[in-house]
Amino acid sequence: MAILVTRPVPDNERTAAALRARGYDALLSPMLRFEEIPFHDEDDAAYDAVIVTSANAIRAILDHPSRMHLFGLPTFAVGGHTADAAREAGFRDAASAQGNAQSLVDLVIRTLKPGATLCYLAGADLAHDLAADLGGRGFTVVTHTTYRMVPVTGFAANVGDAFRAGGIDAVLHYSRRSARAYLDAARADGVEISALALPQCCISETVAGLLREAGAMQVAAARTPDENAVFDVLDRTLKASSN
Repeated sequence: MAILVTRPVPDNERTAAALRARGYDALLSPMLRFEEIPFHDEDDAAYDAVIVTSANAIRAILDHPSRMHLFGLPTFAVGGHTADAAREAGFRDAASAQGNAQSLVDLVIRTLKPGATLCYLAGADLAHDLAADLGGRGFTVVTHTTYRMVPVTGFAANVGDAFRAGGIDAVLHYSRRSARAYLDAARADGVEISALALPQCCISETVAGLLREAGAMQVAAARTPDENAVFDVLDRTLKASSN
C-alpha cells in the first residue's frame, strides 16, 4: 500500500522510513518548504530559558551566533521530536512537554518562577500565542522569528501520476498549513476529486476539521499529537476499508 507523506524535508524521510518498517510504501510530496529568517539578538541579552515549538526553529539557528549562548540554558520543547532535535543540536537540558502548546505553557509554569525571561524561537506563522499566555502569568517572553514554511504550489510529478492512476491508498497530514497546501495543490494539478476521496490521517482534530470542511469523506484524527498515534490511525483506517 502506498502512503502519501506531505510533511516537509527532512522530517518526511524519517516518516517514510518508519512507514516502510511497518510494511507500507511511501510517496513523498512536501507541501511546505523551510526557509530561515535572519534575526538579531542583543549581545548582552540575558535569558533564563528557551522555549521552542518546532524542530524547524532549532534547524534555523544551527549557524547563528547566538546558538552557543542558548545551548547552555534550560530548554522547553512542545514534544519529544522537538526536544530530540534540540539535544542533537547541542542544547544540553531539553525537556519535552509531551503534547501541545498548552502543555508547554503548563510545563514552564510548573518549572520556572514568574519573572523569568524566556527566549522563544518561533516560526513566522503561529498557531498559538505563547508569548501572551506566558506574559499573562508573569514571564517575560522575547520572541525571535527564525524560520517560515512556504507552501509548495503543486505535487511532485510522480505523485500527480499516482493520483491519476489510483496508486495512493492514504494521506498523512501533520499541520493545518500543509493540509491547506495539499488541497490547493490538488486543485492546481486537477486531481481534487481523487485527493479528497482518499483516507486522510491527521495529527489532530484541528487538521482533520480543515479537510472535512473541504469535502473529504474519510478523515480520522490521532488521539494524541505524535507520529505513532498517526500511524495507529492509518493502520485502523486501512484495516477498516479492506473489510
